[in-house]
Amino acid sequence: MNRDKPIISIYDGGIFQGHSLILSDITFNIYPSEFVYLIGATGSGKSTLLKVLYAELKLEDGTGEIAGFALKDFKKSDIPKLRRKLGVVFQDFQLLFDRDAFDNLAFVLKATGWKKQDEINSRIKEVLTMVELDTKAHKMPFELSGGEQQRLAIARALLNKPAIILADEPTGNLDPKTSDGILFLLHDISESGTAVLMATHDYRIMDKFPGIIMKCEGGKVTLKRRTEE
Repeated sequence: MNRDKPIISIYDGGIFQGHSLILSDITFNIYPSEFVYLIGATGSGKSTLLKVLYAELKLEDGTGEIAGFALKDFKKSDIPKLRRKLGVVFQDFQLLFDRDAFDNLAFVLKATGWKKQDEINSRIKEVLTMVELDTKAHKMPFELSGGEQQRLAIARALLNKPAIILADEPTGNLDPKTSDGILFLLHDISESGTAVLMATHDYRIMDKFPGIIMKCEGGKVTLKRRTEE
């Protein structure tokens, strides 16, 4: 992986919802191994920016790229290919509650083109070990704690070895101790080379686990390379 080339690059970008301009003059880069907090008040554009990055919305103005895909003029046929390069983690986990942990992960691998069962089995075992759920493969989601469900959601995000993980308030429903465990895990992932962009309202986490700060405020996006700046 080229650590000098950004995973995300936006220059002079503008984001709309309908006819309303949400964010303008957006310019930033995020590189491999970087851990970036995305902060801002409710309604400031955080979720809208993430939607652009995982191709639910288009970048209307300026230029942008994520994991080698253009954000402005991408084709619908390219969306599945882009999303194989991304790992997305949501606050509400979005697990399949009618199947166990293993089958939650197998479903994603098969949906993204994996064919050989031995390779599927091996990759699932690998990611479950990474998130410390290797003994929980055949547990149903309702048999897992909130923290374990989020770890399973992170395992799902890791399946296709993404260039970046986009996490939208991944600790929002978790207690402080469990949140810390998730942050340790996400920081370990970023240190292995996968960038992490995490939207959060939890300033306690940012104090305890320093990272780059990106803030949505007043229709603009600003990025600081260190939290202490």
